[in-house]
Amino acid sequence: MNLLHANDRPGEYPQSWYAATADALAPFDVLRGETRADVCVVGAGFTGLSAALHLAEAGLDVVLLEAQRVGFGASGRNGGQLGSGQRQDQHSLEKMVGKEDAAKYWTLAEDAKNLVKSLVSRHKIDCHLKPGVAHACFSAAEMEEEHTDARHLREAYGYDQIETLDRDTFRALCPSPAYHGGTLDMGAAHLHPLRFALGLARAARDAGVRIYERAEVHDIAEGVPATLRTAQGQVSADHVILACNGYLGGLNRAVAARVMPINNFILATEPLGDDAARVLTRDVAVADTKFVVNYFRLSHDKRLLFGGGESYGYKFPRDIKATVMKPMLEIYPHLRDVQVDYTWGGTLAITMKRLPYLARLGPNMLSASGYSGHGVGTATHAGRLMADAVRGEASGFETMSRLPVTRFPGGSALRSPLLVLAMSWYAMRDRLGV
Repeated sequence: MNLLHANDRPGEYPQSWYAATADALAPFDVLRGETRADVCVVGAGFTGLSAALHLAEAGLDVVLLEAQRVGFGASGRNGGQLGSGQRQDQHSLEKMVGKEDAAKYWTLAEDAKNLVKSLVSRHKIDCHLKPGVAHACFSAAEMEEEHTDARHLREAYGYDQIETLDRDTFRALCPSPAYHGGTLDMGAAHLHPLRFALGLARAARDAGVRIYERAEVHDIAEGVPATLRTAQGQVSADHVILACNGYLGGLNRAVAARVMPINNFILATEPLGDDAARVLTRDVAVADTKFVVNYFRLSHDKRLLFGGGESYGYKFPRDIKATVMKPMLEIYPHLRDVQVDYTWGGTLAITMKRLPYLARLGPNMLSASGYSGHGVGTATHAGRLMADAVRGEASGFETMSRLPVTRFPGGSALRSPLLVLAMSWYAMRDRLGV
């Protein structure tokens, strides 16, 4: 089964709060017949849209192929959090790659945040971009570790945007009985992800990118030029960029062995009005320390957008509401009777070490994916890094490609059952508070 078709109607966005509050673009043409381009980008999420936009602005002829609609995948469905750093904290990165390279990855992550903010400003994208992401801890030990990380970022990296919060100050921000304390990063941000994706699509179109929807790539004949085939047409291109993330399917085995699709779920409550202050007292986003992380924020119309729960098969659960209500009520028990207006699922992609996988798959083929829930900034940035690499400026891409991303045991064939076992173990630890 192909994840492009497992849970969604062809050519339609899911019935999410994001889709209900975005100004949709008119459908782009379906690719028919043969065409030629300098670069063919596969996938119109943050990665592909950013790559195509930056290439077109540099004067290249770009074709962008999207199997469904622009922003259809994780880019249009996620929690909308623009976090600092890489998915792994800096202490962990320093142990993995050494302090010198860890500093490079911090700088690249700061570049990613700044890129998103500059794209929103430069292209006047109305996506409700707001500063502030809090990290919530369940115990005193977790809180102390979080505060230690914040001090380390300030002392070793000069990053002074994080405020440490004890139990009382955190509950003044997030009045949940579940949390013991945490931090608030005002250099991080949150946004409406589908509005951001559609804004990138408008900018790419206006820059001259030829965007085709309902153009699922079935086959890539490598070479110079490479040939990409869809059901009704084909593209010959000097360079290929794979920007498919969790929807890669069987297009490339080397990527599939290191990048695994998983499903995650979100609900949107009814507008809470004055009761929104019993959820958050400031307009910031929150993510907590559970391995299967809870993440949430208030929408601009005062709904709680709450994400939680994961699945590792192809199909979404029959009752997404029940899947997400369970962790939501652990955080906010007083919302037991709240009306839920929207529920939706999405497919993202993870790697073994929760670090993105950027790779040169051939002399004229690049790929970026596996953002592991940290994709708003990282994916957008990866698109620009690949655009730079196509143009011969590959230093940033090469640095990111050196991140230690190992194969899943057994490759793509065994990655799912083994991950289910591992995630069951971590879910048990979450329940026990270990």
